[in-house]
Amino acid sequence: MNRRQPGAPHAADAINTLLDQQRRLHRAIVSGGDADQLLRALPGREPLLRIYQHAYSTRLVAALRDNFGVLPMVMGDDAFDALAAAYVAAHPSSHASIRWFGDALPAFMAAHKALVPHAALNDLARMEWALRQAFDAADADVLDASRLGQLAPEDWPRLRFHFLPSVQLLDMHWSVEPLWRAMQAVEDGDEPEVPEPVAHAHALLVWRQGVENRWRSLDTLSADVLRAAMAGSSFAQLCEWAAQQVGDDQAAQAAVGALQSWLGDGLLRAVSLGAA
Repeated sequence: MNRRQPGAPHAADAINTLLDQQRRLHRAIVSGGDADQLLRALPGREPLLRIYQHAYSTRLVAALRDNFGVLPMVMGDDAFDALAAAYVAAHPSSHASIRWFGDALPAFMAAHKALVPHAALNDLARMEWALRQAFDAADADVLDASRLGQLAPEDWPRLRFHFLPSVQLLDMHWSVEPLWRAMQAVEDGDEPEVPEPVAHAHALLVWRQGVENRWRSLDTLSADVLRAAMAGSSFAQLCEWAAQQVGDDQAAQAAVGALQSWLGDGLLRAVSLGAA
């Protein structure tokens, strides 16, 4: 039987040492943690570590540029790079896919106003991330409107609505949609003319239709009815709420009009019957 010589490294010990070094290297690259300790264990490797650290942060900044296509164009290179570097330092990537890096950027911008040249840019970032989420949302069949025609009249008060996974409703403080649209038309190499955002409290509806993203602004009544339906309110509850806003005479018309718009936009995937 072969015996390990005294002082000779055991295979399991060597593996554990390698794993420990790999973990420390990961922490040193991502957050700078254990960098000094690692360099003491691996003398002469500081230039290589700095290269890895720079490559890591540079790649994540590039990912933010890809994931927020319009925001860097509006902010300009210097301002966006400063914002992106601060975000990378505060939020190391935790996603398996780099496509999802940047999910906390709008909240980070709201909390670090000094890095954001204009307050409207926070709404722009939220709009862009919502569009990305809509594009990657799960597929679902759109409700056939004829399904509603099969309902008995007494079933309508208990009717509840189920929306496509891509449907999102954002509360906006600035009219950034014209800015986003204008930037979409800018050709590579052109100097963009950035429209001045206008302060405007409204709701923005975002969803995916087939393989294309859609969005449109909603007035207060339409947004509130949609928000209530997405939260699980029945048709009767929607009518009651509408009556408080537009009066009893117009309540049913407002609720039916909202339902027609959801069907026209292809927002619904199903309906069900619950308690009124």
